[in-house]
Amino acid sequence: MPVAPFEWGMLFRVELDRSVPALLLKLGDYPLHHGGLGVVRSLGRCGVDVYAVTEGAFTPVAVSRHLRGRVTWPTTGAEDPADLAEGLHGIARAIGRRAVLVPTDDESAVAVSELADELADDFLLARCADPGLPRRVASKEGLFATCREHGVPTPDTAFPETLADVEEYAASGAFPVVVKTRAPFERHRRPSVRSSTVVGTPDELRALALGWSDEPSVILQEYLPREESEDWVVHAWSPGEGDPTLFTGVKLRSWPPHAGITTAGRARWNPALADLARRLLDATGFRGIADLDWRLDRRDGRYKLVDFNPRVGAQFRLFEDAAGIDVVRAQHLGLTGRPVPTSPYPEGRAFVVEDFDYAARVAYRGQRTDGPAPAGRAPATEHAWFALDDPLPVVPMVLGRARPVLARAARWLPVGAR
Repeated sequence: MPVAPFEWGMLFRVELDRSVPALLLKLGDYPLHHGGLGVVRSLGRCGVDVYAVTEGAFTPVAVSRHLRGRVTWPTTGAEDPADLAEGLHGIARAIGRRAVLVPTDDESAVAVSELADELADDFLLARCADPGLPRRVASKEGLFATCREHGVPTPDTAFPETLADVEEYAASGAFPVVVKTRAPFERHRRPSVRSSTVVGTPDELRALALGWSDEPSVILQEYLPREESEDWVVHAWSPGEGDPTLFTGVKLRSWPPHAGITTAGRARWNPALADLARRLLDATGFRGIADLDWRLDRRDGRYKLVDFNPRVGAQFRLFEDAAGIDVVRAQHLGLTGRPVPTSPYPEGRAFVVEDFDYAARVAYRGQRTDGPAPAGRAPATEHAWFALDDPLPVVPMVLGRARPVLARAARWLPVGAR
């Protein structure tokens, strides 16, 4: 990937096949999802008709000016595959044309891969030779085994089967430790933790475990100290034939702190990390869009794979090169038989998730967060929610974030004032 200076004001937009629409799919009730909004904007700005499955008419995605049509389908993430396939067939009939299918969460990516044969007549989608691969790498336990199989470094991880195993780890394990849901599909069915959680002491782990079932669906992953590590991300479109489209960047802040989603990042080309990711995709036979979280452990100099999300990442708009290519546009080009152009790398480009990054800035106060990011001011910054050409999605986002705060405040009001 060439890294060279170029004038951001002179960006040109890649030409996609506008006759081929796209369908945005996510499973579960979480309307404030900036990654889905990024997909709608990315393809819509290129003239592609974008349709989306949404929770209702007043979500950020639903009010985007770049959305051609929406389907209100309140999914849970635990749909029966046959029901999911039937629903998607109905959407395809309504669209009337074969569409590129873009999953934006692990549940939908896994379901689409495992239903690929049934969906192929209605949708264009990337297909792994092994349809079960996305489920395996999305699972923390499956990813750990995959990394061991292919010699890819990953943090040491324990997989407790019972509360007794958790207690055993509390008594003899290393702390701090990162607690994560074992498989993404469990977060809707029997969530133990809502997101990655850093636990500092055995007593904190015991307190957290009080709300778990006798068979907790969690993993306990080695914590790599922030002062001894660097957070990196790789976003890729792997077509199966030809070289993948790869972007690498630095995670500056996250929410929850040090363990959650990216709230601020910078694009930085890392050839060693790109080569490691390329070899992993090739070795596993993965096809499609991937969002990989890596951590450079400076104690041993190795990049360790922390998460493998077999779908578009919420922060994918961090990366748009001089040809206007991001991984979603690369996928559309690849699935419609068009070549993906190469052009100078978007070195230094920034991405900010406004709402979460305000909280992250407070949490990181006093800590250095620039790390290995490119020096100097970002040549361009993409915001997750606000865009001059698409301002309305900010409104449901703000109201959605304010609702629980207002509800909590209302409980403190005198009865007569409510």
